[in-house]
Amino acid sequence: MDQPIRVAVIEDDPVLRDSLRQLVDHPPDSEWVGGWVSGSEALCHIKAAAPDVVLLDINLGAENVIDCIPKLKELCPQTQVMMLTVYEDTDSIFRALSAGATGYLVKRTAGPRLLEAIAELHTGQSPMSGHIARKLAEALGRGTNAPVSTSPLAQLTQREHAVLSCLAEGCLYKEASERLGMSINTVRTHVRALYEKLQVRSRTEAVVKCLNPR
Repeated sequence: MDQPIRVAVIEDDPVLRDSLRQLVDHPPDSEWVGGWVSGSEALCHIKAAAPDVVLLDINLGAENVIDCIPKLKELCPQTQVMMLTVYEDTDSIFRALSAGATGYLVKRTAGPRLLEAIAELHTGQSPMSGHIARKLAEALGRGTNAPVSTSPLAQLTQREHAVLSCLAEGCLYKEASERLGMSINTVRTHVRALYEKLQVRSRTEAVVKCLNPR
């Protein structure tokens, strides 16, 4: 039997934190391994807890939570971070993804969908609330402020760009193949090509690099 997904939560609202504990603590699918009120507290305990997935509230008082994400990833490189927040502005989304988050859901997400998203994140997908995914896709469609000749998007073919837009919306390869009218193997080929051109290893890194070139 597969091991349950180990889930931790960083949330300063005790009522919400307890609700999330009750939701995720259901072996054999998932289990609760920690709940912390701040990023600084999480940094003290995350290595011992070794969660597969961390649900992180972006607004924890005066603490800059986004700056905490790289530190969490450094301590537990295999841990995937999902933002669970009321913030839906494009800047917060981009900053969180740039810092290393790989999922972004709003707090009003229904419990069953949240459990699905945790499983998706654990298998390498990038779950996002629908309108947040659209924000990313729209921004990706507009390109970046970088000159065309230096923009990462300038390196991609039209089909690679179309595949990347699907990835930005959180599409699975099967969904991208159906939308774009190509085989799953062709989608995989385009993904490998655009990863190589952009020098990234995941869909999140690819989207962030195109939206926020350095």
